Amino acid sequence: MSFISSVKKIGLLGIPVVLACHAAVADIRLGNLFTDHAVLQRNTVVPVWGTAADGKTITVSFNGQQVSTIAKDGRWMVKLQPLKAGGPYTLIASGDGTVTVTDILVGDVWLCSGQSNMDKEVGPHKNQPNVDNYEQELANATHPQIRLFKVPAKEGALTPQEEVNAAWSLCDSAHVSAFSAAGYFFGRDLQPAINVPLGLIHSCWGGTPAEFWLDKSVMAANPELQSLVTAYEKSMQGFEEKINNLQDALKAANAAGTTDTASQKSYNQLKLLKRNCGGLYNAMIYPLRNFPITGVIWYQGESNSDRAKQYQTLFPALIENWRDTWHQDIPFLFVQIAPNKGKGPEIREAQFLTWKRVPHTAMVVTTDGIDSTFNLHPGNKQLVGARLALAARAMVYKEKLEYSGPVYESAVFNGNQAIISFSHTGKSLVAKGGPLTGFTIADADKVFVAAQAKISGNKLLVSAKGVKNPVAVRFGWTDIPHDNFYNSAGLPASPFRTDVE
Repeated sequence: MSFISSVKKIGLLGIPVVLACHAAVADIRLGNLFTDHAVLQRNTVVPVWGTAADGKTITVSFNGQQVSTIAKDGRWMVKLQPLKAGGPYTLIASGDGTVTVTDILVGDVWLCSGQSNMDKEVGPHKNQPNVDNYEQELANATHPQIRLFKVPAKEGALTPQEEVNAAWSLCDSAHVSAFSAAGYFFGRDLQPAINVPLGLIHSCWGGTPAEFWLDKSVMAANPELQSLVTAYEKSMQGFEEKINNLQDALKAANAAGTTDTASQKSYNQLKLLKRNCGGLYNAMIYPLRNFPITGVIWYQGESNSDRAKQYQTLFPALIENWRDTWHQDIPFLFVQIAPNKGKGPEIREAQFLTWKRVPHTAMVVTTDGIDSTFNLHPGNKQLVGARLALAARAMVYKEKLEYSGPVYESAVFNGNQAIISFSHTGKSLVAKGGPLTGFTIADADKVFVAAQAKISGNKLLVSAKGVKNPVAVRFGWTDIPHDNFYNSAGLPASPFRTDVE
């Protein structure tokens, strides 16, 4: 959808950018990310863009800066020099008329993305368990220094889009109710620690695998991911013809005053194909590319759990793709999926290996404090947000604090025992509430048996009766790990295996 058509569509829906701004009748328009209550990224060049008639001179004024350009091909962009945190400020774009946007803050902007566990809203749910204590959380949700921007998840796009149909809002109970719970709790915990305004962008869709969020051309160029593109292109054969035929059937039914339920259902299902293989990247990520951000928080992986080996390639490719999209080595903080029946340890391993192999990433472990055994959408999103905020404070804002539990580094096999080394040990390793649990060990036959693990300084000594020459150790290697291995900071260890395949 073009920018102009998206503006027309917004007007029909009654959520226009024009209402979020104050404009004289004019051809000049601001992009949808520039509305009342926006947060602009501090300490970097900030592009501001929109549409206007070709050849028109556009001038943008903001906090003492004034920058001009000439519209070309119906679009324009200026760049503000790096801004210091503060506000509220007013932004004025003038040309053929003026557009005025008020109550803009300058601070840090974080993108919150992924599937349903990031998409899960703070407010009550019909088909999922509610967020823990949601009523109290909503009652206390007013934070003037936090602002929210929610990208609507209606359908994907076959080609990259320029705009999203949304506007910034204040952070209060009304708007937080429909906002990402993990994202909100992350921002709520982070903002007082960094003491600058915080903008949160919610761009999520439940049930979506990672390949929906990755540029199709990136997958096509990767031998390990090309099969995803091949399968997608096969599913899209005849797409336009099928869509047009169904639209004609629906128009005919409407003209006859009847309802064609079968055609409507087929039409809705067919449209969803536009999400696949880069469709959500085109519709919900690419339009944000010129809006500077501090980093990304990501909660996804459940829908790729049956293809965990592929995810070892897919997830790092997504991170690199997004960094290329923003032309910035953005920090990428992600949540290792919670224990759940049917979600095997291999997908958590793929996430763990991504953290180990991809620079400027951090992983949040949720094997403790979250009971999602038979519920894929646990209500304790406060823990998720708090740990993401902890990771941001340590990795991005350089606070001297521990943000991770023990992280497996190496194993040495000596006689009948394994000596396991870890990073992120804090002041010490901890067995919480009794002897360590969740460890198994195997000889060369790879028959794993329950093992004893003992803490020795910042290492573990692992052994088992009858295993004389061990070659591999695993920890938490099950669908539902609930173990008691922590560091002195009270943070749990990630599941791991020494025999990575």
